[in-house]
Amino acid sequence: MLEPFGMSFKWVRLDKAFIEALGLVWQISVNMVPVMALQKGDFILIDYIAKVKETGEVFDTTVEEIAKKERLYREGEIYEPKLVVVGEGWVLKALDESLLNMEVGKPTTVEIPPEKAFGPRDPEKVRRVPLRQLTSKGITPTLGMRLEYDGKMAIVRAIGAGRVLLDFNPPLAGKTLVYEVTVKKKLETQEEKIAALIHRRVPSVEIEKFKFTVKGKTINIEMPEDAFYLEGIQVAKRGIALDIQKFFPEITTVKFTETFKAATAENKAEEETQTQA
Repeated sequence: MLEPFGMSFKWVRLDKAFIEALGLVWQISVNMVPVMALQKGDFILIDYIAKVKETGEVFDTTVEEIAKKERLYREGEIYEPKLVVVGEGWVLKALDESLLNMEVGKPTTVEIPPEKAFGPRDPEKVRRVPLRQLTSKGITPTLGMRLEYDGKMAIVRAIGAGRVLLDFNPPLAGKTLVYEVTVKKKLETQEEKIAALIHRRVPSVEIEKFKFTVKGKTINIEMPEDAFYLEGIQVAKRGIALDIQKFFPEITTVKFTETFKAATAENKAEEETQTQA
């Protein structure tokens, strides 16, 4: 018996089975902690690797390392987690629906059959055309080449005897797709969501360079100089405005500010030095 501070204590020997039972109860309670499921309208950032199940061929990814490994890398392409608003159809419908069962940070594999992806292959969409019809237009077909014929895109499947076999089916028609998806982050604040909507339309400019303020029903977006002369920037600005007004209906006016500053003597000297070099 221990009697510190005038109090009496007794050591109690706990039964091993009782201790194990306590551990089991603790484990069950931990496992039963509810995980907040994603819902329609949630703004999330996802990484994915998309493959053809039958061949294992990777045909799309947001991961730069994978793109380079699979020879999908394209110079100028931005490889980073993709913004998706759940339920908005920004990805394949079957994948969009599967997002509702995912958790942030937990890799998930989604298998999509042809009928829920790009449909079955249609034999009626495969045609043989005379080779001269292509060469007369300056087209020299090669196997696997994608080309436009009669206003439609097709893939060259075979060449022989003066004729070319063109397949007008979507490239992934008739194939089962497998997506390896990880929800990297769920965006919570209005600021995060608006920044992501801007970046979605102008991915080549760092989002930190865009400054915006919301006052009442108006948002003012300060355009960085890097974005002034981008090809298609006016279309992008229109898209940004429509996105913001759709997801934040309380914002009725979207303003874009472009500030042109007079060149300082220091900047002029720097430009002259670069020109001379």
